[in-house]
Amino acid sequence: MSNRFSIVLLLLTICGVSSWARAIQPTDSLVIRFANRTRMVIYAPDKAGIQALSNYDLNKIVREMGMKLDSVPNGQTAISRDGDRFLKDTLLVVTRRKDGVMIVINNTDTTRSDSARNRRDYKKDVDRKNRNSWARGVDIQLGLNALITRTAVPGYSPARPYELRPVGSRYIAIAFRQRPTLINGKRAKLSLQYGVEAAWSNYMFDNNVVASRGSEGVVLAPYSEQLNKTKLTTFALQVPVVPRLSFYSASGRKSFHIGLGGFVGYRLDSYTKIKRQNGDKSREHNSFYLNSLRYGLVGHIGLQRTSLFVKYDLNPLFQVGKGPDVRSISFGFML
Repeated sequence: MSNRFSIVLLLLTICGVSSWARAIQPTDSLVIRFANRTRMVIYAPDKAGIQALSNYDLNKIVREMGMKLDSVPNGQTAISRDGDRFLKDTLLVVTRRKDGVMIVINNTDTTRSDSARNRRDYKKDVDRKNRNSWARGVDIQLGLNALITRTAVPGYSPARPYELRPVGSRYIAIAFRQRPTLINGKRAKLSLQYGVEAAWSNYMFDNNVVASRGSEGVVLAPYSEQLNKTKLTTFALQVPVVPRLSFYSASGRKSFHIGLGGFVGYRLDSYTKIKRQNGDKSREHNSFYLNSLRYGLVGHIGLQRTSLFVKYDLNPLFQVGKGPDVRSISFGFML
């Protein structure tokens, strides 16, 4: 039996079934005549059913039926009753196999899901690849300073004369860093962060105290008039080296990291600044017997996109015997 005759016979069979259905209930019909005396008759319960044909791809219906005729012995076949598979937003995938033809119908939602899944898989691969790279960037560190007294020094006890204002004693640093990966695992990696920092440490004194350079050491004494602000500021270049351990979720996003290392720096400038009640300001640049060399410990901790830092000076802020024995500690956020 030829394929053409099978198609005609199938369509006539559909017409016969449709005629029986029409005898049961009123219907509207659509008759399509072709040049080769083939005709297609479509029955619907009402006009809306006929108009709904615009949502279907009739070419796919005929194409699938023709391919099934070629792949089934004796040309016997049937059209699937699952009309949703022939909507215009479907994708017909035809694969020719040794035992016939395989037809797979994918709707738009499945295609979108596959595309979204592919994008997620691609992003995972990119994130995993980026985890292996030598990450470079610029960090801005914003925080506060505090002074910790280690031992009592004659002439600088008690500590009350050099107490600091907590909010006014700010720490600001701009860090140019690089973080190569040392060991990369599926859910964790070990990296090494290092770079160069430009750091400003502000120590804003309370109790109207002003720092000045004396003949034997730094002088921390109340000013002759009431001041609005008084502070000691240092500027230093620092080199931190921090091994960091980072952990990742199943989706490849960084969930937590922790790091502990050290830093060394050199003081390039220092000055005092006072602001009077009338708004007048004055500044004095001096070494104030400060230690030029700075070194200490630095720690990083972060949760997702939030990163915190803490730095602790192991050497005293002032030269031994030239000022109070205090260590500087800084802490805050990294942006």
